[in-house]
Amino acid sequence: MRVVVVGQGYVGLPLAVRAAEVGHEVIGYDVDSRRVKSLAAGESYVEDVSSERLQAVLASGAYRVGDQARDCGGFDVAVVTVPTPLHEGVPDLTYIEESGRTLARYLRPGATVILESTTYPGTTQELFAPILEDGSGLTAGADFHLGYSPERIDPGNPVWGFKETPKVVSGVDAASLTAVQDFYGQLVDTTVPVGSPKEAELAKLLENTFRHVNIALVNEIAMFARHLDIDVWQAIDAASSKPFGFMKFTPGPGVGGHCLPIDPSYLSWRVQRELGQNFRFVELANDINSHMPEYVTRRLIDAFNDRRRSVNGSRVLLLGLAYKKNTGDARESPALRITQLLLNMGAEVRAADPHVVENVKVDARLVRVEATPEELAAADAVVLLTDHDSFDYESVLQHARFVLDCRRKVSSDRSHGDKVEVL
Repeated sequence: MRVVVVGQGYVGLPLAVRAAEVGHEVIGYDVDSRRVKSLAAGESYVEDVSSERLQAVLASGAYRVGDQARDCGGFDVAVVTVPTPLHEGVPDLTYIEESGRTLARYLRPGATVILESTTYPGTTQELFAPILEDGSGLTAGADFHLGYSPERIDPGNPVWGFKETPKVVSGVDAASLTAVQDFYGQLVDTTVPVGSPKEAELAKLLENTFRHVNIALVNEIAMFARHLDIDVWQAIDAASSKPFGFMKFTPGPGVGGHCLPIDPSYLSWRVQRELGQNFRFVELANDINSHMPEYVTRRLIDAFNDRRRSVNGSRVLLLGLAYKKNTGDARESPALRITQLLLNMGAEVRAADPHVVENVKVDARLVRVEATPEELAAADAVVLLTDHDSFDYESVLQHARFVLDCRRKVSSDRSHGDKVEVL
């Protein structure tokens, strides 16, 4: 089949390459010409797709990439994997709408269109379907298949990759569900059908809201535990020994990526708009997690005050800019907010992250360095924000004067006195 994947980012590229590997003729469509140029040259910017895998499907002719709308022509299956950002708390579905209008121009009877972008329940049937129908003159269900299948990409996960992770699938009618399930059944080990796109859309938001709320819970507990002189990390480890009824979540400097800072707010917005009620769990989790960078900064200020130093004029080395370990994804990363806060206070801020190679939107005053013994020793404080395996934590402990460990990697106990503080 001829498959078009709209959007070649962290979600779309793994899908496109996998589809090409199983034998489909795949077009990776992206309006970002820089991405298209990189992919056409066989250079992957997504950790889950090595450049070697990309080059193999390019060489076989099973995958090609383009940035012109006409590249979408003649598709049998089209999958939309575009961003869905929030602007002032309101979902921005512009990219979905533009994708729908583009695909509608080339939509043919019998084709299948699948939306993967995270969004509020009802988007597929109430927004996306009318755009496809108006632009093509065809009717969803009757003339073409339409469904929703939420992305479940976990960047850098060595166990649960695209193929291994069960795929929730749905359709606007029975025939659409069959078409969607048949397509993904060739790509993944397990498919999980649900009754309609609304259930599939809600499932995605439920997954991320669950994580968001539980991370907020442990973050708030961590703040209280410090004032109560309790080692929250030991308490979490102890609770994790229970083989049922508990799932381990750990504190951190905040949440990042597309999912947790954004996706739960889609559900909150939908509930408020349709029911006129507040989704209090989401709003509380948003408040706690979004203010963790300020809490980390406050902890660093307190540590400097204890040492009779000021943040202003001090040299701070941040370890990690990515929101998640062993990835280069800095989208919505709390490290970026912490960087701005410290720079605005007059600190000389440096950052080491071997995974973040692309330019990120961060203050130009930030200096990128490597975490060498010399850099560690020169810093008045080292703040571990992302627990990459590539960092040498023994070297950090040996050479740094003071460490604020937000991931409990430098030290797992209090044996190092006041040299190391754990979040």
